[in-house]
Amino acid sequence: MASGADIAALGEASSTSGIGEEHEALISRIAASAASIHSIVTLGQSAELGALLDEIAHSQTTSVADKTIVGRVEDDPDYKLVLRANDMSSRIAGEALVAHRFLLDHYKRRFPELETLVRNPLDYARTVKTIGSAADITKVELGGVLPNATQMVVALTGSTTSGRPLTADEQGRVEEAVDCLLDLSKAKHRIVGFIESRMPLIAPNITAVIGAATAAKLIVEAGGLTALSKIPSCNIQVLGKAQHAATGFSSLTTKKHAGIVFYSDAVRGVPEDFRDKMVRKISAKCALAARVDVQNSSPDGAFGKKFRTELDAQVEKLLEAAPLNAVKPLPVPDEGPKSRRGGRKARKAKEPYMATELQKQRDRLQFGKVQEEVV
Repeated sequence: MASGADIAALGEASSTSGIGEEHEALISRIAASAASIHSIVTLGQSAELGALLDEIAHSQTTSVADKTIVGRVEDDPDYKLVLRANDMSSRIAGEALVAHRFLLDHYKRRFPELETLVRNPLDYARTVKTIGSAADITKVELGGVLPNATQMVVALTGSTTSGRPLTADEQGRVEEAVDCLLDLSKAKHRIVGFIESRMPLIAPNITAVIGAATAAKLIVEAGGLTALSKIPSCNIQVLGKAQHAATGFSSLTTKKHAGIVFYSDAVRGVPEDFRDKMVRKISAKCALAARVDVQNSSPDGAFGKKFRTELDAQVEKLLEAAPLNAVKPLPVPDEGPKSRRGGRKARKAKEPYMATELQKQRDRLQFGKVQEEVV
């Protein structure tokens, strides 16, 4: 049975540095050692998660406009609740990884190729739930679950799959794993929604730079505001990057390092040619704003608004048209005779018109000799 530290470490790794080979080995070992999904996923029906969700529901009865933070941010009850929610979010992410691996191991007997076609855990769980115990996968309607291109690939692969129908016991374990994974997803969705509603109080500067929804996702992915402040900007821009399915189509248009910042409204509102540059600029400002929010140096979000103004000015500078070149008038034409330079060609051209030696002797005047005068 997996320990809570292992599950939390898996959740933190999935949100920051990514899942490495050692994490994959740990996930496989935990999933293989369990006979039932409930023996490794304990948060779904736990009293701890239920109590946290109840506190979140009670806190959301008071709107953000009616709340004020007096003193340090760390002493505010909502901030402590956000930290607990962040910790619970990491544990939920770790258990979701284990539940996904458990589902893969048990459903590969029915449709082993589906793992490479649908990489997203939630999409995989919804696809398995939609297929159910259907004998012919090609007749299952997956319109509301998968994109059209992936639907076609799943249907074609399902018609020639090497899997076998599951027994009643195996199908029951698969359905339990699917329900458990979807319940974890719903709980995490509620936690993220609560963090979004409290972001203007908890991290006003990051919220001013990139928006409440994206700031909440960054904090959840990083594992807390303090953890986010320690991440350099080059790593912030790839937080939450998604793995793309190998559907056999061209990968020229897929973004390899597109994370939460890339899919934010602040970046998507810029033309595609400038998005990579804006991701770097916004990530740098988010790194600075996170450090300001950790120290509570600007509770009114003044630094974040200043960063946002600078980003808007840089966007306008990128989008403005290039200056037109000044139209210069043509020079006044020189219609006079052009000077010819001397040289071999010039001498050769003058040779036919030059006086011969006989003509030179005839025209020469001799000194001291009387000549006849011709009038």
